[in-house]
Amino acid sequence: SIRPILKKNIMKISAPTLTFMSVVGLAAGFAPNAATKTATSLSLSDIPMGNAGYPEVNGWSADPSKFCAGLPGAVAPLGEFDPLGLVSKYGLSVDEIKRYRESEVTHGRVAMLASLGYLVGESFHPFFGGVISGPANSHLAQVQDVAPGFFIALTAAIGASELYRAKTGWNAPPKGLSKIVDDPNSAFGARLNDDYYPGDIGFDPLGLKPKTASGFAEMQTKELNNGRLAMIGAIGMLIQETVSEQTIMDTLKTMM
Repeated sequence: SIRPILKKNIMKISAPTLTFMSVVGLAAGFAPNAATKTATSLSLSDIPMGNAGYPEVNGWSADPSKFCAGLPGAVAPLGEFDPLGLVSKYGLSVDEIKRYRESEVTHGRVAMLASLGYLVGESFHPFFGGVISGPANSHLAQVQDVAPGFFIALTAAIGASELYRAKTGWNAPPKGLSKIVDDPNSAFGARLNDDYYPGDIGFDPLGLKPKTASGFAEMQTKELNNGRLAMIGAIGMLIQETVSEQTIMDTLKTMM
């Protein structure tokens, strides 16, 4: 049965992937965020306002009349893809749409790193004395045997990056909980700041962020598409290695 195997291996992710994620996460956690610094020194009334009184961020202002409040990401051939009717049928609020997009962007970024980790980590693994080998699904368990202290650093790195992301984009708990009184249908205490663009935590070490609204929307769409593909690819590789107990490259070789 595959289920017991999946349960055993579901958390065994590529060690190089997690190492790289930790470095990126830690850097993101302590990188200066000019947008956040500016926002803290301004009141909401100082921020440019767009549609229906919503703040304008990165050239986007929420428009409740548009699909996903006008956020980029709807492209051919699927277009306005919403099979469960979360937007069209249940009429999610702008706050909820932003929260869903934040989740999508974040999971897409992790999946892109994981996909890269599967392909690179199984072929090139100089960390931990080079003793980590075999399918990436087993790498984390191997690291646990040879370097248990790694998990302390990993936990600290993830915690620091998540704390930074929460402080950058999310309402403080007291404020978030108070919003429930005004909107009982909102997520329990989970509300993004009005002047926060989903996924934009200010981490841009190479200065690639476009300066124009159209350029930012185009880059955001590309990131979303790559992230969506990576989420499908990562889960596919995880299941494939669980079933075959071979590396991705070994599996490809057997198919040639």
